[in-house]
Amino acid sequence: MLIATGPDGHIINSEGDPDNPTNRGALDPKSISVRSMSQSPRRLRKPLYRAPGSDKFQEVEWDWAITEVARRIKKVRDETFERTNDKGVTVNRTQAIAFLGGAANNSEECYLAAKLSRALGIVYLEHQARI
Repeated sequence: MLIATGPDGHIINSEGDPDNPTNRGALDPKSISVRSMSQSPRRLRKPLYRAPGSDKFQEVEWDWAITEVARRIKKVRDETFERTNDKGVTVNRTQAIAFLGGAANNSEECYLAAKLSRALGIVYLEHQARI
């Protein structure tokens, strides 16, 4: 996508990139709505975290959230990674992590999420827009 922003950083125009080899400038409905979605007053501006046992969410910083997610993914993957199955066939997978994409993700974001998931050995991969 080609996105133009105003002096305040808000999106003032968005359009497809005709040089993109994947979509040749065509946008799906989710990509078309990126401007309104980015400016929605209901959009969260910071990550929310709910501690184990808590009934409340608290705002956290992006650096903390990204580091924490990466740390937890690595820990679970390291603890559950299977190189071979019970028959000795190479599988290189973890069945302890799943990925569920959001309905606001566009095709390119889904492609990247699928590539990352497969690189981690994630078997259970789905996109919410199809459910």
